[in-house]
Amino acid sequence: MKAARISDSIWALHADIDSTDRFEGIWPIPNGVSLNSYLVRGEKTALIDLVRDWCGAAANLTSQLADAGIEPSSIDYLILNHLEPDHTGWLAEFKAQNPGVQIIATAKGIELVKSFYKIDEGLRAVKSGDALDLGGVTLHFEETPNVHWPETMMTFEPISGTLFSCDAFGSYGTLGKRVFDDEYYAEEHAFFQGESLRYYANIVGSFSLFVKRAIQKLAPLGIKVVAPSHGIIWREKPQTIIDRYLKYADYMEGPQEKEICVVWGSMYGNTKRGLEALLKGIEDERVPFSLHRVPDEDVSFVLADAFKSAGIVIAMPTYEYRMFPPMAYVLDIFERKHVWNRKALRIGSWGWVGGAKKEYDEKVASLKWTHVEGVEWAGAPDEATLALLRERGRELARAVKAG
Repeated sequence: MKAARISDSIWALHADIDSTDRFEGIWPIPNGVSLNSYLVRGEKTALIDLVRDWCGAAANLTSQLADAGIEPSSIDYLILNHLEPDHTGWLAEFKAQNPGVQIIATAKGIELVKSFYKIDEGLRAVKSGDALDLGGVTLHFEETPNVHWPETMMTFEPISGTLFSCDAFGSYGTLGKRVFDDEYYAEEHAFFQGESLRYYANIVGSFSLFVKRAIQKLAPLGIKVVAPSHGIIWREKPQTIIDRYLKYADYMEGPQEKEICVVWGSMYGNTKRGLEALLKGIEDERVPFSLHRVPDEDVSFVLADAFKSAGIVIAMPTYEYRMFPPMAYVLDIFERKHVWNRKALRIGSWGWVGGAKKEYDEKVASLKWTHVEGVEWAGAPDEATLALLRERGRELARAVKAG
């Protein structure tokens, strides 16, 4: 792949990662992910963000630099907006090729350069309001802490209006030969919208309050291009991805979409039978729902739908006096990722004795969920229980519609 020109002074460089590896060691990427870096040239040259040597990404980066007429050894500045190793993993090798390069990051970022890569020389800490004059092109720095690590910053080039946002405004999904938003059809944008939500919920969701603060801080810049380190570069409609992230950030406190995320597991079909009755009640009220069975479906996808949905159904049996173990993991992730302020309903069967309710109540206490009264039953559900479950489904759906 060749470098893609953003402006007379800026090139986008990217590597597509198509791997069975998990992003951050947790999240599946069945459609891959891109690692984007950026070259800025004035009288001097800066490279913004790096790569991990993953699926040939480092060789890809070197090739695209050569396509733009640059060797790694001739780069004057390496700007690291974010020190997570998917953006810095190749740093030691890059530094060996270019011992004189000056590495620029926030003060906290510089400390991570030292601790991750044992580099102590050629480091420059910057803060909000600082600038780097490349000769004809100036880069401005804005600290955006906790989007999504504490050391994070963004870099802005005012002539082209390009914001280099690193993990902010990113998405899963490989890009191929097309990197810009105006190169994709509507159905392809629908795919990336889904993957941007999943990426946000997985990676950024816990820090939604900081996302909103960062967007407010960046608003006066006059952004014309959003250039993230994962996913599409937005040059035609940059406000689309900014507005999308604002919407995602609002999901944490609300409002969310008027739909229900149903998460269920069943050992021998008894909880499943009860859930089928409950779903009929939701359908009676014409509220859309998504359906996720655990452990069959990875929590990454469950989290994406839960993050946007105003309603949550948790359907699971009691297992050895406690919650069904795969559901305990789901709820742990919900707590870590701040899936707060939902309308919720828990149902489930038990065999010789119950017990899931006590652990469930403890697990969700911090989530600020408003519960419709749950339903538990011994063994197989009888007709009266099925009728009650259908009514509970209607009740939850009405609560979701009411907002």
